[in-house]
Amino acid sequence: MASDIHIQAVVFLTVFLLYSISVLSLAIVVLLENRNPLKTIPWIVVLLFLPGIGLIFYFFFGQDNRRQRIISRRTHRRIIRPLRPGRIVQDRCTVPEPYLPLVNLLNRDKQSPLLYGSEVTFYTGGTEKFHALLEAIHQAKHHIHLQYYIFADDEIGCQVRDVLIAKAKEGVKIRVLYDDVGSWNVKKRFFQKMQDAGIEVYAFLQVAFPLLTSKVNYRNHRKIVVIDGATGFIGGMNIADRYIRGTSWGEWRDTHFKITGKGVHGLQTSFLIDWYVASKQLIRDKEYYPQAVIHDDNIMQVVTSGPTGQWRTLLQSVVFCVSNAKKYLYIQTPYFLPTEGLNQALQTVALGGVDVRLMMPERSDTRMANMAGHSFLDDLIKAGVKVYFYKTGFLHSKLLVADDEISCIGSANFDFRSFEHNFEINAFIYQDVFAKKMKLMFLEDLKNCEQLIAAKWLKRPLHIRLTESFMRLFSPLL
Repeated sequence: MASDIHIQAVVFLTVFLLYSISVLSLAIVVLLENRNPLKTIPWIVVLLFLPGIGLIFYFFFGQDNRRQRIISRRTHRRIIRPLRPGRIVQDRCTVPEPYLPLVNLLNRDKQSPLLYGSEVTFYTGGTEKFHALLEAIHQAKHHIHLQYYIFADDEIGCQVRDVLIAKAKEGVKIRVLYDDVGSWNVKKRFFQKMQDAGIEVYAFLQVAFPLLTSKVNYRNHRKIVVIDGATGFIGGMNIADRYIRGTSWGEWRDTHFKITGKGVHGLQTSFLIDWYVASKQLIRDKEYYPQAVIHDDNIMQVVTSGPTGQWRTLLQSVVFCVSNAKKYLYIQTPYFLPTEGLNQALQTVALGGVDVRLMMPERSDTRMANMAGHSFLDDLIKAGVKVYFYKTGFLHSKLLVADDEISCIGSANFDFRSFEHNFEINAFIYQDVFAKKMKLMFLEDLKNCEQLIAAKWLKRPLHIRLTESFMRLFSPLL
């Protein structure tokens, strides 16, 4: 009996030591990755105080993929080769001088050339966006490329699917990408119906259960439609009824954009790269990049970002725009969980006298992220940033506009997940006319907002502030 107890004790001690060594070793690995301390500390806390759960969570959500490539440099060059910058008529339109370094940054790191002369139409609600999308699909002659984070099996999802099937029967080549995690609750038969009609459909970074992989944390959040290489859509809306019907507490306020002209070539390149990753099909025919008509005198750079690669280009670009604002800077985002660099940049320009305004929803579809986001607002308000809560529903719009010179639109939120974990796509538009339209849209939304008053906000109950501060510790993981 005593010997059995002794053996059990030895086994327990051995398992405990091995487990402790593995946890401490993993903690050392996290430290040696030299990440931002704001991201390292939460993982160390999780690993040390919740070792069992921590190991599982780190495997799925914590690994650093900066050194990985999802596509070879050679294949990447072959896909983007047809993408050529448009001829910029210098006496009609030029990039504002303060943003020339940004142009160089985006072109050097992401090979995002200047694309001239696109027409950009914006939509602030799901009804008008889907009406425009369905109308554009109906007019397709050669191909339709469609990519969404969420492609829901609901009324609007089925409507879009059925229109795609009808176009496929007309001989239009259709390719569909959806994110495997974003569309988890969609049954395979929804997409099988499209495949049976001759539509090529692939999931991006498919996660196979029960063989779970760390890919679950790195999702494709892009929303791209390209029709005949001449018309495209980009923005914040997925394909789901919620964008039309709203939420239980109000409307769904979002922003989406239709691009006609050369800018579509940037969307096409992004889609074809993701298509290669998902399908291993290399498409680089020039027919997918038709000669573009000049519609306007704006200049655009289409920029992608993701968890792979050395640089966080989109984050760097946003920080550049914030730091270089001279008169005003307006931001809309559904989730505000800024990196330390972005947080400091916002405070710095506000202290310097720039009119900085941040608009976010009063109520969010993600309670934990909403609470964590509130903890960042105290210092911003003290620095002079005007913070507004959108009150008539859920604000899901993503926008940065500054000085009537530059606008940043697309799929990325102002949070760790969009800047570091997700595959995103944004467009930087250099034009005063478009920037003024975005400014007016922002000011129109202010009618449905309440500005946070420092005297009241900074005196909210202690238990609320403690909860928000605790959730902030995990903001890089949300």
